[in-house]
Amino acid sequence: MNYYSLNHKAPNTSFKDAVIKGLAPDKGLYFPESITPLPKSFFDNIDNLSYSEIAFQAIKQFVSPEIPEDILKTIVEETLSFDFPVIQLNDHISTLELFHGPTMAFKDVGARFMARCLGYFNQNNTNEVTVLVATSGDTGGAVANGFLGVKGVNVVILYPSGKVSDIQEKQLTTLGQNIKALEVDGVFDDCQDMVKRAFLDDTLTSTMQLTSANSINVARWLPQLFYFMFAYKQLHKTHKDIVFSVPSGNFGNVCAGMMAQQLGLPIKHFIASNNENNVVTNYLKTEEYNPKASVQTISNAMDVGNPSNFIRIQEIYKNNFESLKNNLSSFSFSDAVTKEAMLEIYNNYNYVADPHGAVGYLGCKSYLQENPNAHCVFLETAHPTKFLDVVEEVIPQKQALPEQIQAVMGKTKEANKISTYEDLKNFLLQ
Repeated sequence: MNYYSLNHKAPNTSFKDAVIKGLAPDKGLYFPESITPLPKSFFDNIDNLSYSEIAFQAIKQFVSPEIPEDILKTIVEETLSFDFPVIQLNDHISTLELFHGPTMAFKDVGARFMARCLGYFNQNNTNEVTVLVATSGDTGGAVANGFLGVKGVNVVILYPSGKVSDIQEKQLTTLGQNIKALEVDGVFDDCQDMVKRAFLDDTLTSTMQLTSANSINVARWLPQLFYFMFAYKQLHKTHKDIVFSVPSGNFGNVCAGMMAQQLGLPIKHFIASNNENNVVTNYLKTEEYNPKASVQTISNAMDVGNPSNFIRIQEIYKNNFESLKNNLSSFSFSDAVTKEAMLEIYNNYNYVADPHGAVGYLGCKSYLQENPNAHCVFLETAHPTKFLDVVEEVIPQKQALPEQIQAVMGKTKEANKISTYEDLKNFLLQ
């Protein structure tokens, strides 16, 4: 499989080079040259396949021939060493739990898959690769855990000071080894802008190999399509019109779901559920795409004012607005309404949702008002105890801390504070 730049000013390249480079030389996101749907028999027989078998068949075309099939099977099995249960709340709404991995966030799958791909590509390489990543919350911890100790790979994580939860901060600042954290005086968009600027800086790119582990990287983004197939396996016999409500920030997750649909997965519709960072919600109303500065919310992983992956979504639909609108709805919700939803979910279903999942639940409710026969699945993207201050303010129940969270609570934070791009550049050059 070859990949092309969505800026269309760079040569096509292999999966290996797309992973190692992260961005194309023209700074466009990479996109696969072709998408071959899986045979209908694959979905007809999905009940007889394990998660690893489903994932292997789904991802194989995107990584061949650079990763041999036996190696790919091992990578997939190591990536998917935890469960992805669907919990039904009522006749029309379920939640897909994506927080059973080591950092209790959905990004564990993409980070673990990418780390193993990069480790394979780098096994005989004497040159080190620096993974540069901006995080609004869960990406940092997942990338830190996934890449910890990977030979020949250094990881530098930028996060906005005071705008991630305490547990999220612990997960990305306490591992040491090849993981370095930079605490940025600013918001997530400032972190992301610094990372993008670094990729454009010839002084840096001429002296080191930079790549990204944000969802702009194909190896971080594509494995997220697995979730949607796993949910379909669990629901397809009882619910025919399956709709996914995806809490959306950088739009990599919902874009990956659309890739699963392109592979033939019978999904009826997608919902991009936004907090008050609602660029896409407004776009679908007006057909005008106007990025803006991000707003801080209690669902901080979605505090993105200029979603990187939206250009991939437009590519899937050939930049046809009506085609996109037929397959994607979007709704935006305030913090106050999100807290009300968290309490409603707890009172009605004895289920504790994190703020991001609650936004996804609200997306389901909004969509079902006009589409009452659908079954809507919202993605519960992180364990609620990662947002303990918000959850325990809303839910009248003390939350027990899972082992993964307890493991980082007593560790000491190690992070360098930076304010400007020059600070980042100097850190990298040192």
